[in-house]
Amino acid sequence: MTKVGLIVPTLNAGGGWQAWLQALAQQTRQPDKLLLIDSSSRDETVPLAYDYGFEIKIIAKNEFNHGGTRQWGVEHLAGMDIIVFLTQDAILADATAVERLVSVFENTQVATAYGRQLPHKNAGPIAAHARLFNYPAASQLRGLEDRDRFGIKTAFTSNSFAAYRRSALMQVGGFPAHTIMNEDTYVVGKMLRAGWKIAYCAEAQVFHSHDYGFAEEFKRYFDIGVFHSETAWLQRDFGGATGEGLRYIRSELFYLLKYAPSLIPFAWLRTGLKWLGYKLGVSYRRLPLAIQRGLSMHKGYWQEKPKQIFEVPEGVSSCE
Repeated sequence: MTKVGLIVPTLNAGGGWQAWLQALAQQTRQPDKLLLIDSSSRDETVPLAYDYGFEIKIIAKNEFNHGGTRQWGVEHLAGMDIIVFLTQDAILADATAVERLVSVFENTQVATAYGRQLPHKNAGPIAAHARLFNYPAASQLRGLEDRDRFGIKTAFTSNSFAAYRRSALMQVGGFPAHTIMNEDTYVVGKMLRAGWKIAYCAEAQVFHSHDYGFAEEFKRYFDIGVFHSETAWLQRDFGGATGEGLRYIRSELFYLLKYAPSLIPFAWLRTGLKWLGYKLGVSYRRLPLAIQRGLSMHKGYWQEKPKQIFEVPEGVSSCE
């Protein structure tokens, strides 16, 4: 039988964490291993997860890295065939979400699959549109041969709710040890180049969205620019992001015209900040380190420190 492991990185998961855990407990396909990698939370994240059967690993907050931390988890769950990733704010939408995502791997050509992200019920129109645009209602199976059709979107995925065939992930070297973000896109690009397929399973769903402020949006796109600057091969092999960005702007405009026309000026301002942040990120090497760190959402990335992961002794139920 296929063995499934689940990994979730956490930091002060907050009031929604209990609902997250309950949604996982109701799944028709329960993972065989549950691993929580926590960045030294000071709320009830760790003890609650422990009560639900998670193996707990704790790292210092500044030691978290999107790629390196997840890859450590993959190597730790060496006995698993499929590794599912969730984030602490992505709540499984129904009891079949994990089962549906894992079932995609019956196709032996599939290396990774990701599910549909629905906006949270309290999401604003701009955040809701972002989810509806990036996560449509129809499933897809994409390969390298589809890059002329989808461009950079061929390698699109999200570790907020995704699963990987562990053997395929390790075949391409796993997640990068030190990346600012988009560790998922990085490995999917390598998998596609190696001849694997990526599946989008629209029937496997989570609630996950962000109402970013202007400053957060700017910093997020600065980091995306940094990532693209450091992975030029992705755009060389799959195409640039400009065309997809223009399609997104048009879609957002029509969506807001229909549902929230008063937000159009704010959307245009947000678009300008995204563009500026991205351009600065692409050219980050021209900036002093202090400014790079100040413009970035993921400030820990700019600190080169050895990664060390500590295990919570068995029976410990407090994060203090």
